[in-house]
Amino acid sequence: KERAVNSITAAMSELTDLLFQISGNVLLFCLVFGMSATVDIGCMMQQIRNTKAILTGAFLQFIVLPLLGFLVVKGLNLDHAMGITLLVVTSSPGGSYSNWWCSMFNGDLALSVTMTAISTFLSIAMLPLNLLFYARFSFDDDVIGNLDWPALFISIGVVISAILLGLLASEKINSHNFNNNANRLGNFAGIALVVFSAYASSSDEDSALWSRDWTFYVGVSAPCVLGLLIANVVTTALQLKKPERVTVSIECCYQNTGIATSVALTMFQGGDLADALGVPLFYGLVEAVVLGIYCIIAWKCNWTKAPAKESFCTMIGTSYEIIYAEVAEKKDLEMGIEVSLATSGDEEDTPNHCYHKHEEGEVHAPHRMSLAAGMAESVFMGPVPLGPGLLSPEARFRKARGKKEMSQVSIRTSVSPEYMKSLGY
Repeated sequence: KERAVNSITAAMSELTDLLFQISGNVLLFCLVFGMSATVDIGCMMQQIRNTKAILTGAFLQFIVLPLLGFLVVKGLNLDHAMGITLLVVTSSPGGSYSNWWCSMFNGDLALSVTMTAISTFLSIAMLPLNLLFYARFSFDDDVIGNLDWPALFISIGVVISAILLGLLASEKINSHNFNNNANRLGNFAGIALVVFSAYASSSDEDSALWSRDWTFYVGVSAPCVLGLLIANVVTTALQLKKPERVTVSIECCYQNTGIATSVALTMFQGGDLADALGVPLFYGLVEAVVLGIYCIIAWKCNWTKAPAKESFCTMIGTSYEIIYAEVAEKKDLEMGIEVSLATSGDEEDTPNHCYHKHEEGEVHAPHRMSLAAGMAESVFMGPVPLGPGLLSPEARFRKARGKKEMSQVSIRTSVSPEYMKSLGY
């Protein structure tokens, strides 16, 4: 009878763990899908070519932060359990919560989604390489053998599929209202995932979290705080746009602490396990508090897409990513009209002319294009004139697919051209 009860208990425990994993992955998918579907495909295309910001973010996340973790472990002489777990935290890829932070506080969400996709792929190689170097150099442990690779690849698959499907939905539906609703879905999923993660990670060790030695609090906090400071110095020195600085800084220090938790559960037991589990738990608290304060300061310093004069509730509840996409689309359409008017006149048609059809202020795809001297080949719309008034690939792409439906958020909220110019847009 007792054996039967134990078997049932074990089966229920496994079922509960499975349900937790499925629920977590579903919320993760909704979060990343919502953030990706918020992004205008034209903005995404622009960020893919933003090599300076992307390379800076990858350097900070996969080179600087793991090095900071190693220096803290050696400098404070952290014990085996704490040191190994902290190295895993600082070597892990960034969490998808970074998209949520950029969405809530109006950083550059298109850049955040792009960096999440790229860093997720890079983590397949960079995570084991960093651990192979730093962990073995510090403690001579086989940390890589204790990684939960199936869970890691499932998480990577969820993130990549959510990004691709979100961008596809944004392009196919082609509506700013859809972008706005997708943003709400992502924000709701992000809040739900925070609550879910806090509940799932709660344990008896929580009560001992606040009775540690000072080296624990300083050691776990230092990589996050120092990484944030270094990221702001580097991105400012490289003269990235202000919202890009905020995004890269968030991507740099926000880590996926779940990987470190799984490693700790595999490697340690007893008191060492309690010490190890405290590291990702406290790091998660630190990054949430530090980034929350940082994002508010960045907003008040006019480093985000939301003007500092707006109320806190308006800033949190409004996706300025969508507003900026609509402003860019309107600017592209007006530029298209100017280009068309410049090529029209009473003179006889020549092969150099490029025609556009105008109806009620909209610019539709050109119905005649010719290749002639002074023309360049366009990926999406064929040749366009070079020189003043040349449309970017993103502008031509937006024009080729037609004008999006205006969202309700842009009707209620606007951003002055002067403020956009101050940010570099």
